[in-house]
Formats: sequence, structure tokens, C-alpha cells
Amino acid sequence: MAENQNLLQMSHGKDGLGKIEIAPEVIEVIAGIAASEVEGVSQMRGNFATGVVERLGKKNHGKGVKVELAEEGIIVDVYCIMKFGVAIPTVAQKIQDNIRQALLNMTALEADEVNVHIVGVQFENQKFEAEIDEEM
Repeated sequence: MAENQNLLQMSHGKDGLGKIEIAPEVIEVIAGIAASEVEGVSQMRGNFATGVVERLGKKNHGKGVKVELAEEGIIVDVYCIMKFGVAIPTVAQKIQDNIRQALLNMTALEADEVNVHIVGVQFENQKFEAEIDEEM
């Protein structure tokens, strides 16, 4: 495994059929899907451009994930918004475990660090206000 032009290269000894290259964007997508599957995560943080693209109908699965290929290994930073009322340390641990397992299963790579950044809390107020309006 080596860094070459922002690609991860893997080789499987002398018997291999060739080399395998994995772009960091692929790792971002895998980590984004794995993080959003965890119960308690409301949404992943994105920027204005990803919001516009999603409104046009294309889902951005790498939203809220940053992957760095460093000398120490793979470092994944995840930025997410939690649902109100969940135990943040427990959900963050589940996010880390889910991302590590998904990367291991899909790419046979191990992340050296999975950093979870909680950037907000989603309240249920909007849903309650809508239900009250419907009742009246």
C-alpha cells in the first residue's frame, strides 16, 4: 500500500494479476454511507454546493467526510448532525466501528484514525409544529 498521485495502491505479492488502485473519493463514499446508517445520525454536514446538487436529485454519499492519505495511514474525518436525545459518545463510537468495519469488508484497508465531529443537533420541533397546524 503506497501513496501515488492521491491513489491508494495495493499489491498482493508475486501471484497477483496486477495492481489495485483505490481513489480517496471511494473511501469517502464508503465512510459516508456507513456513518449515515448508524441510528441517531440525523444527517451528514455538507456545503452549499452539495445541498444544491441534492435538490436536483443526485445523492452525494461522500458528503461530510474528509479522507487524508498520510504517511501514518488513512485518516477519516466525519462531520455529522445528531438527532436530539441520543447519547452522543455511544453514537460516535458506533459510527467509528461501522466505518472501520465497512472499509475492512469492502477494501481490505484499515483506517488508522476515524475522527467524528459533531457539528449540530437536529430537533424535532419542525415536525411537531407541522402536526399542530394540521390539527387546527
